[in-house]
Amino acid sequence: MRYSVAKFDYTGVADWQRELFEQALADIGFDSFIENEAYIPTAQLNPQQIVVVASKHAIALLSVCDCADENWNATWEQEHPAMELPMGVTIVPHCAFGAGYHETTNMLINALINSQLEGKDVLDNGCGTGVLGIMAAKLGAHSVTAIDIDENSVTNTHENAERNSVTIDIRLGDTPPEGSYDLILSNIHKNILLRQMPVYARLLKPHGELWMSGFYEADVPELITEANRYGLQLLQCEANNEWRSIRIIKN
Repeated sequence: MRYSVAKFDYTGVADWQRELFEQALADIGFDSFIENEAYIPTAQLNPQQIVVVASKHAIALLSVCDCADENWNATWEQEHPAMELPMGVTIVPHCAFGAGYHETTNMLINALINSQLEGKDVLDNGCGTGVLGIMAAKLGAHSVTAIDIDENSVTNTHENAERNSVTIDIRLGDTPPEGSYDLILSNIHKNILLRQMPVYARLLKPHGELWMSGFYEADVPELITEANRYGLQLLQCEANNEWRSIRIIKN
């Protein structure tokens, strides 16, 4: 997958302003942020949209350009070395989000460790490096299905599953695969969570749970309202710095 990079001038910008700005960038497709650079799959790039968002948040846009795949991979791997997690899980990220460093991933990892997964069917939706699915398999899940829209993520999940000696059904796609799940894990952008909510509700078994992360406090009411429309009820909301995760149950 080819990526493009946008560079910004954050001089004089408060941390909370930058967080709101980067969330707005995430809403239009940016998925990685390193120092003053933001990365987006080139296929989703809309330069005029970036100009509008930057202007709205009073952030100076310095440049937008393509970056070669090998340069992006080298940058990513330099910033994200192998991660050692509980239960002896080792994750090596190759241009894929979710090795356990980020607060959104970490919240779901902790929730998994404190749960009972023996005999349960689990879906890792937007698997990234495969860390959540791998943790679920290590914790005794009956089956784990993982899916991601990015070929790099699918390849990386295969590598990490083999590295950790677990069996996972790994697929490439942008829609949760048909099945019946006790637990759905989805650490992705708010807009995708909202769009896929009716699918989650349909695929969950009775009393199955949906654990979502990847959003801010301001996003929580909208997500809960949308979940309620499809018979899903809030169990718990967790905070880690500015990030939030919520656990939902199907009655």
